[in-house]
Amino acid sequence: MFAEPSLTHRQEDGLDVPMLLWRFPQPLLAASSAVLGGGTGPREWLVNASVAMSYARPDPDVHLAGLAAGLGLTGPGIGLLTGVDVTDVVAADDDGVQVHATVGLGAPIQAADPEATGFGHRPGTINIVVWVPQRLADGALINAIATATEAKVQALAELGLAATGTATDAVCVLCPLDGPPAAYGGPRSRWGAPLARAVHRAVLDGGATNLATGRSWSGRVESRT
Repeated sequence: MFAEPSLTHRQEDGLDVPMLLWRFPQPLLAASSAVLGGGTGPREWLVNASVAMSYARPDPDVHLAGLAAGLGLTGPGIGLLTGVDVTDVVAADDDGVQVHATVGLGAPIQAADPEATGFGHRPGTINIVVWVPQRLADGALINAIATATEAKVQALAELGLAATGTATDAVCVLCPLDGPPAAYGGPRSRWGAPLARAVHRAVLDGGATNLATGRSWSGRVESRT
């Protein structure tokens, strides 16, 4: 069973800012699009940290590395940022697959919007952390990220949003380092099917809450106009 994250805080500008922290009992195999610890390989911890919707640091990887050091984390890990209050994390599980999602929808976009220019964005951010209880082959790990993304987009459509996500979404798929690898991670595979269902449910539930409350990390209501 994948451990639940612990809730911790950091002091920033005189405020207590929440962070979710996973310390893995043993290194896990990861594939991630995270700004810190992205790519594939063994990872020993994961941090998902709230930031203000006005966040504009040009070096989020450096920022996250500093947060990790402040928590006493060493070794390779994964760092995520989001404009949503991470205390609103939504957990879902399906047939051994576990998902934790923080769903910030303050800045939804369509990936292929023909009017989009440059990299202007606000860090609403949907962060999805997935645990699969069997080791995944290299291709299956990448396929699992695609499957999680498809399930996320399905949930957003059901929420009534003409959006594929936000400009800063991240997905992390974790599995054991050892054991016989599962060859596939697509939405009809042994692990891809429950992964898709769990991600869909977590994003649907978390998105509904975020749309209803507009909560940022500080609890302020953010304008969506």
